[in-house]
Amino acid sequence: MSILSWDDLDDDANTTPLAVKPAPVKAPQTGSAPLVSATPATEAPVAAAQPARTAPAQPVAGSAVERAAESLSHLDVAPGLEELEMGAGRVEVDDKAMINCRADLNQLVPFKYEWAWQKYLDGCANHWMPQEVNMTADIALWKSENGLTEDERLIVMRSLGFFSTADSLVANNLVLALYRHITNPECRQYILRQAFEEAIHTHAYQYCIQSLGMDEGEVFNMYREVPSVARKAAWGLKYTQSLGDPTFKTGTPENDQTLLRNLIAFYCVLEGIFFYCGFTQILSMGRRNKMTGVAEQFQYILRDESMHLNFGIDMINQIKIENPNLWTKEFQQEVIQMILEGAMLEIEYARDTMPRGVLGMNAAMMEEYLKFIANRRLSQLGLPEQYVGVTNPFSWMSEMMDLRKEKNFFETRVTDYQTGGALSW
Repeated sequence: MSILSWDDLDDDANTTPLAVKPAPVKAPQTGSAPLVSATPATEAPVAAAQPARTAPAQPVAGSAVERAAESLSHLDVAPGLEELEMGAGRVEVDDKAMINCRADLNQLVPFKYEWAWQKYLDGCANHWMPQEVNMTADIALWKSENGLTEDERLIVMRSLGFFSTADSLVANNLVLALYRHITNPECRQYILRQAFEEAIHTHAYQYCIQSLGMDEGEVFNMYREVPSVARKAAWGLKYTQSLGDPTFKTGTPENDQTLLRNLIAFYCVLEGIFFYCGFTQILSMGRRNKMTGVAEQFQYILRDESMHLNFGIDMINQIKIENPNLWTKEFQQEVIQMILEGAMLEIEYARDTMPRGVLGMNAAMMEEYLKFIANRRLSQLGLPEQYVGVTNPFSWMSEMMDLRKEKNFFETRVTDYQTGGALSW
């Protein structure tokens, strides 16, 4: 039988060859029992002229192990925002609040806002991924010389250019600014789901851009190069700056209003107004059997964004109920101005993307629609409508947002599908 030598082993291995009997491990100096007391079952003669391996040094007083034990002996069991003490009473429903709540944020139940938990469950049931959508027809149409008009191509480019970065802006606001200031765990649960959906949306736009072979640098940088796109992005970003400061804390009327202002800017304007021109344009193309893959992606996204919008408005209104001192007459006038500014910026974007009539619509019709949407947002916040007599020229958009509509399964994918565990047969 051949005898093992050190050359037969990897120098980095932690195994000991049978030919060597390890030295006994000394017990730690604290007086505890030895950690290891094993002897190989068999012994073999050691090859001549082979150096002996010494056992690794054992922990001594003041070692990393003892420092870790010492650190744990001083561990504070209740750090952070909650400032709870061991043995404190269990969280009750009435202890919970939307902002400035000192109750334990790690205790999900009992629920105070059942609507927030239900929206989280609905969002999980409506999960989808961009690669599930077939883009073959879109690729052929986009590459065809006469497949789309220049106006239609401009709409597709502008929509992907704005949305590809807008959803990233929303996600950054949720994760870096908003999440830590909402002090209700069931609402935080939905915010985490929303942040993931924003990532899927950005993925979807990238998937469309890559599938169509567009210049990715041009499209993704559009929010810094095209004025009508840049102005919308800049408007949203200015409401993130304060909350993004790590030293920002709620708890004063001024800072609480800053948080509320951010919620209104991102939920009611960025997601509630800025998305509607592009969505209407792309979905109108899909209704005409053009760019059907891109349109299907947008329909999934619109379904998600509708839920984001409803969640945000519910959260804003709950904060108003719990903190009526924030909803002053002056602040209400500021919110009205924010909604009007959002509508004006989106109307400017509509005129830029539709210099001529296209897809059965024109800039004037889109302006009417955006004023109608602005009135809706004001009404949902309990504020007076500002555009008198406007109507909805695109009634079919309501059908697009209806999550319960049915489609012929053999003709098209069901864009309102739910994950198997949520289906009711």
